[in-house]
Amino acid sequence: MIQHDHGLGWVRPVRLTTPSLSDNSADMDRLLRALSGAGPRPVAGFPLLQKVSRSLRQWDFAARCVLFDDGSGLRLLDILDPQGESRALGVAVDLGTTRIVMRLVDLERKEVLSETVMDNPQIAVGSDILTRIHHGSTPEGMDALKRVVGEAVDNGMETLCLQAGLSSDAIYAVIISGNTAMTHLFMGLPAGHIIREPYIPVTNIPGTLKADLFLTHTNPEGRIFFFPNIGSYFGGDLISGILYSGIHRGEEISLLVDVGTNAEVVLGNADWLVACAGAAGPALEGGVSSMGMTAGAAVIDRVSISGDDFTVGTIDDLPPVGMCGSGFIDLAAVLFLTRMIDPKGKLVEAACGNRYTEEHGLPAIVVVAADASGTGEAITVSQASLDSLIRSKAAMYTILETIVMKVGVGFGDLEKIYVAGTFGAYIDPESAISIGMIPDLDRSRYEKIGNSSLEGATLVLYGDRYIPEANAIRDRITYVELNVDQDFMIRFSGAKFIPHTEPELFPTVVAAMAKG
Repeated sequence: MIQHDHGLGWVRPVRLTTPSLSDNSADMDRLLRALSGAGPRPVAGFPLLQKVSRSLRQWDFAARCVLFDDGSGLRLLDILDPQGESRALGVAVDLGTTRIVMRLVDLERKEVLSETVMDNPQIAVGSDILTRIHHGSTPEGMDALKRVVGEAVDNGMETLCLQAGLSSDAIYAVIISGNTAMTHLFMGLPAGHIIREPYIPVTNIPGTLKADLFLTHTNPEGRIFFFPNIGSYFGGDLISGILYSGIHRGEEISLLVDVGTNAEVVLGNADWLVACAGAAGPALEGGVSSMGMTAGAAVIDRVSISGDDFTVGTIDDLPPVGMCGSGFIDLAAVLFLTRMIDPKGKLVEAACGNRYTEEHGLPAIVVVAADASGTGEAITVSQASLDSLIRSKAAMYTILETIVMKVGVGFGDLEKIYVAGTFGAYIDPESAISIGMIPDLDRSRYEKIGNSSLEGATLVLYGDRYIPEANAIRDRITYVELNVDQDFMIRFSGAKFIPHTEPELFPTVVAAMAKG
């Protein structure tokens, strides 16, 4: 279980000495001095000057103070009645290319109040980042992309507050965790140079800004913090994931893996961090594979076999309409262990029996019959989809193999492998090992940590230590470019077999096949 020390929270109670002839400091000076302790003095804006004298006297010189890191130090955003019921809220945002996940947090109590998820409305322009960046190459296109995603987050905050029975005026902090391109498109910054050599973003450290530059449903003094990026292909969502996983704090060597359209990997400990990214997810994401869908209601996320029948599990236990990445990996493992596919991932007609079919003249296998499907049509997997999965699993394993080799360690040296994201929330390590996607290690070394991007953003709402820590993580990472690694393609070719061209790398899989 990951443990965290949050430091000081953003809402802090103060009780001041009553002014007197012997202590006649100005009201705001007195308040800021009490908040600073032995540290730097916070700053306060003009709206607070207008209310501080009246409020302090009304509250007998006590208050609950709402603060936030303003980039150069603490800023006092508001003062609240120490005996009142006013809440100070924050919102964590996982700004994904496909989906936006949001969480409402009570800053004082450090508790989650509500959550919501929505499709990223920029999908209407294009499902991929490249299309969106090209669309944003004109001022009109850029403004449109910024507007629709800002409205989506605004609407999400209204939904969160409605669920919690609270007002969005109490939202003082919004934390944005997204990849480099999504952060640029949210901010309305030109992103064209991110995708052109030498791949230069406008900024890697957006920092803390006024929330009303981007959103309308926050407190007028609200602030928005953007996780920093490493560069074009390593964004704030990964910094957030590292922050949550804690691999940068321990002495042992650990690995963080987050698989989406790309596989992003971080290896290291308290002394060093090395990161890389590569294309390992196409077969696992909606719209690329003929049956790959984003994880959601009624989507198959688990597959096993009992006798002659596949047993499938769906999200929310609804009749199946398709299959997401974790279900796809389970299926491939079942097919291999029952010899319905060979080590090259090719369907074996004789072993598939009456499940074998053809689509457009190419081999396929029926996973769910039409009468058991939520669509009324059979759910099938084509040979092309399996071929795509083989390439993806080979890329995943080779990325992991490459990064550990770069630093001169082996898989056996890894204390923990944290698997993050939607992929990590559902993946069964046993299945991923069976097809040679991840190393054959003791299963206790694998730990699913869910949406680490959202969790890292939530941490920032819990305490003041995390923004400096996120910036320090960014400064410590060494990024490895896989495209210039000459041995990568050689290792990749060797991994395009199940489980691998060197089966001794997967002893438990070999043993399972021998028993079968």
